[in-house]
Amino acid sequence: MPAILVRTLGWIWERPYLLLTFTALFWAGNSIVGRGARDLIPPVALAFWRWSLALLLMLPFAWPHLRRDMARLKEALKSVLVLGMLGIGAFNTLLYTGLQTTTAVNGLLLQSMQPGLILLLGAILFGDRTGLLQLIGIVLSIIGALMIILQGDPAALIGMKPNEGDLVISAAVIIWSLYTVLLRKRPKVHPMSFLAATVGIGVAALFPLYIAEIASGRLILNHAESWLAIAYVGLFPSLIAYLCFNRGVELLGPATTGLYLNIMPVIGALLAVIFLNEAIRWFHFLGILLIGAGIICAVRPTQPQSPRP
Repeated sequence: MPAILVRTLGWIWERPYLLLTFTALFWAGNSIVGRGARDLIPPVALAFWRWSLALLLMLPFAWPHLRRDMARLKEALKSVLVLGMLGIGAFNTLLYTGLQTTTAVNGLLLQSMQPGLILLLGAILFGDRTGLLQLIGIVLSIIGALMIILQGDPAALIGMKPNEGDLVISAAVIIWSLYTVLLRKRPKVHPMSFLAATVGIGVAALFPLYIAEIASGRLILNHAESWLAIAYVGLFPSLIAYLCFNRGVELLGPATTGLYLNIMPVIGALLAVIFLNEAIRWFHFLGILLIGAGIICAVRPTQPQSPRP
């Protein structure tokens, strides 16, 4: 690998907000693909082939690290199993399942609960403390996300009725928040070792569910769009985004990381402009300002923080 590329990647690896911006971009695309491909690919099939492809792509790079870190991974087997089943197996399957029967607006709205849930679970499980500015930042960023999702009309909340998809995505959000908080329990191994181990566990957990889905008659439709969707979710939201996200949690902690990912609605709006020819309106700009202000408030250290992994 050229030296300049190694230096560039090393520089990026130490920039948590840049890494999390990539994460938000790729995960916003994941939700768009998951919703758009709902009639082409059943939800468990999309999750299974997403992570199978990601595992295939990462193994050549991860194998030397896996061999070196195998003893540490075995020592922390319980933590690795839990993280793999939560973050890889359960979350993605529930997200894709929910997107089968609920709208993208509802899905984004429900995912905006993550920062608050991360803080709550951190306080319950690890005794994390939250400063006033961080609480203000969370409120501002959630209001900004809602401003974009509801298109500047708070009255739109009145007409929203929970359905099965909403409940499934709510469960996915809780699971993802728990995964984020529990990442501090990850073993001290190379990022590729950890990602490959958790992805392997997730694929193994998904396999029997995938077989059951096939047995029920739900099959992937053989269209180019189906395979392009699998290729996208297997590379960008999986391999690249998870490496960036896990590194972001390592550098910033789970609470700030979860808050920063409230930029996903902003990026989703920009993707809608580019790919769906939708216009950016006043509420998009107001939402962006509120989310930005919330992030600035939340990342300012106001009191000693709990030790980070």
